[in-house]
Amino acid sequence: MNIQIKKSKKPIKYHDAIELMEERLKNINEKNEDELVWILEHNEVYTAGTSYKENEIIDKSIEIIKTNRGGKITYHGPGQLICYFVIDLKKRNKDIRKFISLIEKTLIDTIKFFNIETFSDENNIGIWHKKNLEIKKVAAIGVRVSKWIAYHGFAVNINNDLNKYKSIIPCGINDKGITNLKEIKNQNYDKFEEILLQNFISNLKN
Repeated sequence: MNIQIKKSKKPIKYHDAIELMEERLKNINEKNEDELVWILEHNEVYTAGTSYKENEIIDKSIEIIKTNRGGKITYHGPGQLICYFVIDLKKRNKDIRKFISLIEKTLIDTIKFFNIETFSDENNIGIWHKKNLEIKKVAAIGVRVSKWIAYHGFAVNINNDLNKYKSIIPCGINDKGITNLKEIKNQNYDKFEEILLQNFISNLKN
């Protein structure tokens, strides 16, 4: 099983990332290219998945990019680690639920490496942290499947600007907050990308 790992040091434009993934999806389907796991950051951008509603935009002046991933509105920006992928589920028993669980396990195990406990929620997709009875999201997941190939990805808030979420109802959930790892525990996260990739690739190959 060959999986290309791609790391971008400079921020990638959202449209460029989607174009690259869709091109890779086409090539994987035609058996011309390897699967892909891609680590990057975006400059500030708000994106809306297929199930978003207009009333989830609080600040009507912001620009929203509509996308074909699942989910609702979210924010991407500096300090947030994004992991995109193009993964062939035909090699994995065409099991979408198992694939989502694999992503959740990857995120929970990686964050636990830094001595932070998080959890998934079957009613609200993503990875959550609970402190003093308050539940906040620390990682978002948005996946689309085409011809049994899964693409788009997940995003982990490490030290991004949380004020940017005030312009939207993030992921359509207004009774829970958004946090980042630095706010939960002020420590060094330089190894986060490395640990995440190790866990994700290992889980994909199991």
